[in-house]
Amino acid sequence: MPVIDSANSILILWAVIGYLLGAIPFGLLLSKLMGLGNLRQIGSGNIGATNVLRTGNKGAAAATLLLDAGKGAAAVLLARAFAGEGAAQLAALTAFLGHCYPVWLSFKGGKGVATFLGLMLALVWQVGLLCCLTWAVTAAIGRISSLSAIMAAALSTFWMLVLGIDDTFLLGAVLTLLVFWRHRENIVRLRAGTEPRIGQK
Repeated sequence: MPVIDSANSILILWAVIGYLLGAIPFGLLLSKLMGLGNLRQIGSGNIGATNVLRTGNKGAAAATLLLDAGKGAAAVLLARAFAGEGAAQLAALTAFLGHCYPVWLSFKGGKGVATFLGLMLALVWQVGLLCCLTWAVTAAIGRISSLSAIMAAALSTFWMLVLGIDDTFLLGAVLTLLVFWRHRENIVRLRAGTEPRIGQK
């Protein structure tokens, strides 16, 4: 019978920690604590910052954005500090999956944009900053959150290539594909010209 060695046990541990951190539904929790209603019954029903903004509370939306990004960054930084880069990358992946598919919400979570940006900032801060800048510029021009997310994710691997960063390229590509997958319905609406703009209910 195969035995799991200590190195694999550590990786499994940080994969679980990453998932549990990512699965904290800050948007849902803040909305309930602040009496903003049930996010599942507002706008898109999503638990992320964009949908929190539809409650009309910009402070709650900003807090959700920062906390969702922070939990991703925390997963990476903690895993890296205690177990090295391999554990950090694994924790990054599972944190993203935890946000998108949290076990205590019947695996129906957010789309992972803020968490993706937080992960990128912690993994390679230069790429993270460029992704944030891409999101901000696209949002300022188009005023569409999903388009901004897609552009930030799509260009993340490009920024890695430009900066000559190889060790996180595969993870970046996987995360980009996951962001696209989570936004597949948004992509359909973008093509049809029916995607709502930022702040639109």
